[in-house]
Amino acid sequence: MTTLSKADRWFVRTCHAILVFYTMIVALPIFNLLAVALSGANPVISGKVQLWPKEIQLDAFRYVLGADQFFTSLKVSTYLTLAGSVIGVLTAVMAAYPLSKTKLPFRKPILMAFVFTMMFSGGVVPQYLLIHKLGLLNSIWSVIFPLVANVFNLLLVKNFFENLPEEIEESAKIDGASQLTILFRIFLPISKPVIATVSLFYAVQLWNEYFLSRLYINDLSVTPLQVYLRTVIFEAMDPSGTFSLDSGGMMNLAPQSIINSTVLLSMIPMVILYPMLQRYFTKGIVIGSVKG
Repeated sequence: MTTLSKADRWFVRTCHAILVFYTMIVALPIFNLLAVALSGANPVISGKVQLWPKEIQLDAFRYVLGADQFFTSLKVSTYLTLAGSVIGVLTAVMAAYPLSKTKLPFRKPILMAFVFTMMFSGGVVPQYLLIHKLGLLNSIWSVIFPLVANVFNLLLVKNFFENLPEEIEESAKIDGASQLTILFRIFLPISKPVIATVSLFYAVQLWNEYFLSRLYINDLSVTPLQVYLRTVIFEAMDPSGTFSLDSGGMMNLAPQSIINSTVLLSMIPMVILYPMLQRYFTKGIVIGSVKG
């Protein structure tokens, strides 16, 4: 067992203190969100709620969960996230694999064309006209297609493939494997870190997407959760400045309680997903970002 010097022990303690402080900075706003969401209207409006709820009640969550549209939008966002993530990862992998080969003709011009799109875009109006011409308005595909072609994710996967030993591919070719066989049966199984990382990036982006959904979707049956939650916040406020819901009796709620409950509900899926992929995350970012 290695014995740390006094200076090393102080360094470790300082790092631990900084991490604890940073964790508190991140966690305290979450505790405040939860405390306000669980508190009654009077203590919230008077500003008495900080990190512990007062007059505990679940009316704010009942308000948000009380409408059928919430579950409809939840299903839409879930499908949007799953379908978009799968298509996005597949697109990134299929484009990154040939671009990771130095012998690919016109490789550099193709890469430059991809990078160019990261800095410049056609603008909102041309994109809207394109989506309209394709007949994708009021469809979740109007949100998926513009987001799955993510050049950053493509470059991350490409750099990861470039760091894999060339001997693996050469051995597979000697055994008669085709390029698709090499990609799907050899490269992908050993690329779990970058695949998990890119999947997480796509999932977070698609789950939290608001602007494109607001721009292209007006049909309630395909409205994602983020747009619905915004509607709950802005349309449920009555002239008195409080939220109200008639569900077997009138419940008066502080506006901030409704806002906080919607934020917390929208966070839950990503909070569950991240720990599942966290062990791959750091390795995928490091190896995929730096070409060794």
